[in-house]
Parts: sequence; structure tokens; C-alpha cells
Amino acid sequence: MTTIAGQQQETIKTTPILISFLIAGFIGLFSETALNMALGDLIQQFGVGSSTIQWLTTGYLLTLGILVPVSGLLLQWFSTRQLFIAALAFSVTGTLIAALAPSFSILMVARVIQAIGTGLLLPLMFNTILLIFPIHRRGAIMGLMGLVIMFAPAIGPTISGFLIENLSWHWIFWVSLPFLVFALVFGIMFMQNVSVITKPKIDITSIVLSSLGFGGIVYGFSTAGESGWGSFIVIASIAVGFVSLFLFSIRQFKMDQPMINLRVFKYPMFTLGLAAVFIAFMVILSSAILLPLYLQTGLGLAAVTAGLILLPGGVLNGLMSPITGRIYDKYGPRGLVIPGFSIIIITLWNLSGVTTATTAVTIVVLNTLLMVGVSLVMMPAQTNALNQLPKDLYPDGTALMNTLQQVSGAIGTAVAITIMSSTQSTYMQTVSDPNSASAIPEALTAGVQNAFTFGLVLAVIGLVISFFIKSVHLAKEEAPQGKVVENT
Repeated sequence: MTTIAGQQQETIKTTPILISFLIAGFIGLFSETALNMALGDLIQQFGVGSSTIQWLTTGYLLTLGILVPVSGLLLQWFSTRQLFIAALAFSVTGTLIAALAPSFSILMVARVIQAIGTGLLLPLMFNTILLIFPIHRRGAIMGLMGLVIMFAPAIGPTISGFLIENLSWHWIFWVSLPFLVFALVFGIMFMQNVSVITKPKIDITSIVLSSLGFGGIVYGFSTAGESGWGSFIVIASIAVGFVSLFLFSIRQFKMDQPMINLRVFKYPMFTLGLAAVFIAFMVILSSAILLPLYLQTGLGLAAVTAGLILLPGGVLNGLMSPITGRIYDKYGPRGLVIPGFSIIIITLWNLSGVTTATTAVTIVVLNTLLMVGVSLVMMPAQTNALNQLPKDLYPDGTALMNTLQQVSGAIGTAVAITIMSSTQSTYMQTVSDPNSASAIPEALTAGVQNAFTFGLVLAVIGLVISFFIKSVHLAKEEAPQGKVVENT
């Protein structure tokens, strides 16, 4: 137990706080990834194309890309309890609407509401962990978070496949709802305020520029799947996004109290770690949407079978997180991140050669290796990046880390689907009989091959970056001001 002098002290019980975040994060990520297995059914039920159905994922990420940058400001305006309860309230509301959704548009609205909850929860979770746990324990705690959070996307496709086969996709959300309600009640009972509320000045111009910047980039990349990369709306959206971010950055450096303090980029390990996480997240989210489509359409497997094939990799990813966290605490990030990207490269090379004759066992092995590689990269790179920041920059660092993760996920998903769809169209134009039973699976598989090649290029860039990442060694930190930290 660490004691800080002060007139009024409050005991921070770290275990209930950690449990509250783990339950909420687990269910949030479960409902996000579980829906991927239902995309094939949703395309048929709602009568939309793959480029449109991807908005259930990219629209979710677009909302996060707009909201999460503001989270650094929100963390300084509202207490930990207020933000946690608000996040869970949005998640519960969005999940209930999704469970009842009769159409694509209603489901899309529900996903946006869910994303607001996640957008509030993620930065709050990481900022709180940084405040209540000392630097020498963060690797293990991040690993524990990874164990629980990574297990959600692991079992998500399997459970959703079973639900789709026996009930309907609506039950993906009905199953999630009681757990979210429990997380909300548990948080109301045990969540404590650990942050210092400073209420900095709200700069509307910065909020507008941030929203236009991150939102424009995500929207432009996402729309490219339907409109094509040469369309005016795509080019204009991406251009507006980059120009807005440029103006946003200039404004932040000139402000005494910036919305997001971009001086975090002067810390080299933060910048390199952010780049590594950015790439890893692009790879994992693009793979998470490509593999279910390939397994169901390319190989003609049932949803529940496809979910079982993806299960071992996700489970192993979760089980490895505490191990990688403890290795990081002892030896630093390089011995994890470099082998991680190497494994990802080897796996994506093999996935870029899948065919309609590839066996299910091969996909199990390749997906498992991919998940192992990702687990070696994500938590160590993220923890090392945030560890280099001083305490006053934690809200800014976590806001940027989570924002760019979501933006990278949206870009990776959009580009992968665009590559897959365009290759499909080109392939169908070359076949002699487009109506043959084998044409559609072969066309989609060709698209998946090219999409995984895109991921392979990203992984090579990540490997180059990983050689420059070094371990961060800082002195042990004190507890939050006026608090007593009880690490149980």
C-alpha cells in the first residue's frame, strides 16, 4: 500500500475498479466482433452489398474517430464515475436498440450509440490504469486486460455462429445486454474517482477541426468501397480530413491549454509505439472481417463452423496476453514486438495464397499464428509508448492512442474490403460463366488474397519500426494526489 500525505485521503481499491473495466470492455468488444460473423446473413436479409454492410463496422469506428479525440478533454471535465456510468448507459441503450432493430438503418443507428459508449470507455480505462498502477506493474495489468478483452473477440464469432444457426443475429445483442447491465450496476457500486478535474477551457474550433479531420479521413476511406477511389466525394473527404488535421495540429501548439497536447510526439518511444499499434490494429481488424467472409463464401462453411475455426487463435491470443505482459515487465518490448511482426509477416504471406481448396485445418493454424503475432505486438508496444509520458500527459496520450487505433481500424477495414470488392468485380468479368456455382467463391477468394497482400505490406513496415523501439525506464510513480492506493 502506498500512502500520500494529505488532509483528506481516499482509499483506492484497484481490484474492483479493474474488474468494472474488464467486464465492460469484454462485452463491448464481444458485440463488436460477434457481428462480423452475421455480415453474410445481414447482406441477404437487408438486401445490401458488402461495401454497404461494412458500415456496421466502419460507421462504428467513424464515431469513435470523432468522439475519442475529445475524450482527453472529457477526462479533465468529468469524474471517473460520471464517465464510466455515461459510457455504460450508451452501451446498454445501443445494444437494446440493436437487439430490436428491424432494418439496416436502425441497426446502424444502434451501432453509433454503442460506439459512443465505447468511445467514452476506452480512453477512461487506459487513463485510469495509468493513474492507479505503478509503472513496474503495468505490463502485467495490461496483460490481464488483454486476457479478458482478447477472449471476447475469440468467442464472439463462435457464439454468434451458434446463435445465427439456431436463432437469429438479434440474439448477439440480447446475450450481451444483461452483462452490460451487470457491468453498469457493478460500476455504480464500486467505481471510484481517481482523476483530477481541472476543467480546462473548451475550444470549439479545435473540436470542429478534430471532428472534420478524423471523421473526414475515416469517411473518405470507407466510402471508397462504394464510390471508387477516383470519386469526388472520396477525394474531397480525405483532403478535408488531412487539411483539418493540419490546422488542428497548428492550433494545438499555439494554445496554452490545447484540447490534445501534441507535444506527446516529442517522446520518441511514444511515437514509435503508436505507429506499431496503428499498423497492428489495421491488420487485425481487416483480418477479422476478411476471414469470416472467406470461410462462409469462399469455403462454403456454416457460420457456426467458421466461428469454431477462428476460436483457437482468439483464445490463445487472450491466454498469451498475461505472459507477454510479464515478459515486458522483465525484459522490455523489443524481444516481443520484433518476433511478433515477424510471425505476422509469415502468416499473412501464407494467407495471401489461400484458395477455395484450402483446408479448414490450415486456416486454424494460420489464424492462430496471426493472433500470436498480434499479442506479441499490441500490449507491449502500447504499454511502452504510454510509459514514457509524464503523468500530466496521460489523458492526451491515451486519447491519441485510442483515436488512432480506431482510425487505423476503419482505414484497414475499408481498404481491405475495397481491395476485395474490386478484385471480385474484375475476376467476375474474366470468367466465361459468371452464373456458375464456383464463380462467386473463387472471385471472393481472389479478392481476399489481394487484401491479405495489403496487410503483408503493412506488417513489413511494422517490422522496420520495431527495430527502433527501446525499453522505457522511469522511476516509480506516486499515487494520485490525495489518494491511498490499495493494490490487491
